[in-house]
Amino acid sequence: MSRLSEQIWADWIWFPEGHGWADLTDRDGKVFPKIQDLWATIPIALCFLVIRQIFERTVATPLASLLGVSNRQRVCAPSNPTLESYFCSTSKHPTQSSLESLSKTSGCSVRQVQRWFRRRRNQDRPNKHKKFREASWRFTFYLLAFFAGLAVLIDKPWFSDLKQMWEDFPKMPLLPSQYWYYMFELGFYVSLLFSVASDVKRKDFKEQIVHHVATILLISFSWLVNYIRAGTLIMLVHDASDYLMESAKMFNYAGWRKTCNFFFTLFAAVFIITRLVILPFWIIHTTWVYPLTLYPPFLGFYFFNGLLLVLQVLHIFWAVLILRMVVKFLPGNDIVEDERSDKEETESEDEDEGGEWKGKSKNGHIQNGHTPLNNNLRKRY
Repeated sequence: MSRLSEQIWADWIWFPEGHGWADLTDRDGKVFPKIQDLWATIPIALCFLVIRQIFERTVATPLASLLGVSNRQRVCAPSNPTLESYFCSTSKHPTQSSLESLSKTSGCSVRQVQRWFRRRRNQDRPNKHKKFREASWRFTFYLLAFFAGLAVLIDKPWFSDLKQMWEDFPKMPLLPSQYWYYMFELGFYVSLLFSVASDVKRKDFKEQIVHHVATILLISFSWLVNYIRAGTLIMLVHDASDYLMESAKMFNYAGWRKTCNFFFTLFAAVFIITRLVILPFWIIHTTWVYPLTLYPPFLGFYFFNGLLLVLQVLHIFWAVLILRMVVKFLPGNDIVEDERSDKEETESEDEDEGGEWKGKSKNGHIQNGHTPLNNNLRKRY
């Protein structure tokens, strides 16, 4: 194992010729990034999870009420062990043949079974309050992270001259501001992975997971091999549009249509400029093309840029979704709809509590004239 570790972390793999891990040894009062520093992101991530709970209860919830965020009144699916078992263990979207089979075993008509599954699926969908709380938390972090990153970078020479990010590589000393910027950014993305099971799941859920993992790998790797100057610029570019997207979501959930449309349009413009212009043609060009004029290519060079290309592919994917929303918005639609959202299923007959379910038990017989749904059928979330 020791020999394998030595081969994996060999200097020639991760550094250009003539350089290695020895260059990152602290000396002459200069501090360099170390692998053990990354362990600090775990307690930081846990702190973010705790702070998020406090923030959502003390700030996001009152703010939701202040902005007029209201949950849609939902109809709960009546208790039915047979359908519930199928819903939880087999599928939330039964096929036609399964509907007919469930109709026989549950004693309900096919239409009743279809309606039950629609209502049951809607029960699992997050309500507007939950979405608003999540969006407001991310908005707060991205906004603070963007301006903190701007403060860290604005006076640095590589902010205006990207080629400076490779000056004296890899012997560039670590600044305290860079350390905390990295730790908080990485800790936040780790916290997103921790909370992924409870967060709102959208249609691009898999792409979001890939994005989070690629981001964590990219930030961690850039820390290990002292690509910190490039890493801080990449994080700043990403944060530049994220808080605008979250603000548009917040106003969308609140029903502030004109404000939502304004922030969404601003977000779309900033996203395209930063993710499809600045990142590929300036930053990736400086990390992919320019270093070849200074050093022969090495494995770490390909690994770092490969992760950047993964992010760039995801940016193109999301840009397509954004442009689809812009196209819908331009003709004068009332509000921009998030293409990634799992929209709630509706049906007019669900508003009538005296429908087919009334007076029926799960085996299809009358229950002494009482409706199983009764007045408790509607439940506000």
